[in-house]
Amino acid sequence: MAGYRIRVLNKLAPEGLALLAERFQVSADEPDPHGILVRSGRVDTADYPSLLAVARAGAGVNNITVAKASEQGICIFNTPGAN
Repeated sequence: MAGYRIRVLNKLAPEGLALLAERFQVSADEPDPHGILVRSGRVDTADYPSLLAVARAGAGVNNITVAKASEQGICIFNTPGAN
């Protein structure tokens, strides 16, 4: 298991989470993640000092503080058509 910690904020397909867990430490309770996987929850990137990336499962990123993330050098991406 790699050293990157991923926080999952919403319910996602168990098959997808199992694939992530093969390479990363995946938890819904990780207090200081390197990455966040989110569907509809709100993410304020300022709340996570070690954050490197936020992945939005679905279209749009209006639930993520994109301007703050940009200032912090945090990568934000989404997956339109796939959630």
